[in-house]
Amino acid sequence: MLITPLAKAQQALGKEERMKWWTEARFGMFIHFGVYAQMAGQYKGHEQARGGAEWIMNRMKVPVAEYKEIAKQFNPVKYDADAWVKMAKDAGMKYLVITAKHHDGFALFNSKASKWDIADATPYGKDLLKPLAEACKKYGIKLGFYYSQAQDWGNAGGSVARKLMREGWPNPDSTNIDNYTAAHKGKWDPVQETKTFDQYIDDVAVPQLKELMTNYGDIAVLWWDTPTNMTDEAALKLQEVLKKQPAIITNDRLKRPNFPGDTKTPEQKIPDQSELDGQYWETCMTMNGTWGYRVSDHKWKPASTLIRNLIDIASKGGNYLLNVGPKPDGSFPQESIDRLKEIGSWMKVNHEAIYATTANPLPVVPWGRITKKTEKGKTKLYLSVFDWPKDGKLIIPQLKHPVVAATLLSNGAKLKTYAQGDAVAIEVPAQAIDPIATVVKLEVKGEIKGSSLKPTSKMKTGAID
Repeated sequence: MLITPLAKAQQALGKEERMKWWTEARFGMFIHFGVYAQMAGQYKGHEQARGGAEWIMNRMKVPVAEYKEIAKQFNPVKYDADAWVKMAKDAGMKYLVITAKHHDGFALFNSKASKWDIADATPYGKDLLKPLAEACKKYGIKLGFYYSQAQDWGNAGGSVARKLMREGWPNPDSTNIDNYTAAHKGKWDPVQETKTFDQYIDDVAVPQLKELMTNYGDIAVLWWDTPTNMTDEAALKLQEVLKKQPAIITNDRLKRPNFPGDTKTPEQKIPDQSELDGQYWETCMTMNGTWGYRVSDHKWKPASTLIRNLIDIASKGGNYLLNVGPKPDGSFPQESIDRLKEIGSWMKVNHEAIYATTANPLPVVPWGRITKKTEKGKTKLYLSVFDWPKDGKLIIPQLKHPVVAATLLSNGAKLKTYAQGDAVAIEVPAQAIDPIATVVKLEVKGEIKGSSLKPTSKMKTGAID
């Protein structure tokens, strides 16, 4: 592992102190937005066969000039930064990460390094990130940027992950296109090869990152993605820029394995107990099946699943970065709005069981999940019950610490407890207060230390390309 300039700059802060807000937050919003929303998963009358809608330019092999013509239709006039951030806050989210530039190379900000941005290439003609930064400051939400550092299909010289034509649409010239991309490192348009990768890094990626690190106030997170053909030299140039924001938190996707960042990034998956190794991690996940807006995607997860995912992740010591893919007009899909409201209703009552908690120190329970806080010689256990006990007894195994109090978190009603062998039993009402997850708060004397983590498998943290 390289000791990088950024790491040296951050040593003075101390990693635990730098990560404190992030681990206390537990819940954030991911936003995937760009020209791909205009296409919404469709090209030449065909549905994109595979992958997220934000990959449409690559999967469908849209020529660069044609894709840039589509940008001339992209006009998010209903974009309301205040409304976006307020929805995140009301849902109980503490931070927000937006695709400042995704793999298509299109920037949501006014960049001097490339005209391929929302201010210069669309009728909208304005920087989208500045009002978002202002709204985040207004509502106390931490702001983070996703930046595709290596892959860039719209700026010459950027890397391209090779995808076969069958993943896009049944192009009659598929064989020739596949042969071409095999010979040209994934690139399908000659204009993509008019510069080298090093020129792309120096001319676009580094100056754009400088703009992001200097023009929008405090940036809490930099979310790299797919280090396709990334080099140590390029990664060091980008990290040098991040010294402008020494408190910034980065993920593990800049360049592997020498640049592990601060957080691991399991995608669309919650790690199981065997993968936990005591390191910081964050599951990013869609509400439906795609990151970018896709008009045909109706595979929406119910709010109950999203809430239980959040609880499950917190019980394992991780964070949940839940995605919204805005429509091309800049509004959130109604299905996303409805789910955010339902999550917010649960969080308004039960947020104490999520924020600033640590992982369950006890054996896994069959009826739900457990989170923990330790304060002034006492441990608070938050028992999020998914399956309400039919016999009126909630059993917490291997808990020998004396009980101080047990209450329902929603209304403070006191509950009776008693020892049952090496377990504690809690008498609960006949019916659950919340069918998604009713939380029981159990306070005991002393600190409960979890067993040493001994992972038996490696946490999967996103594709290389």
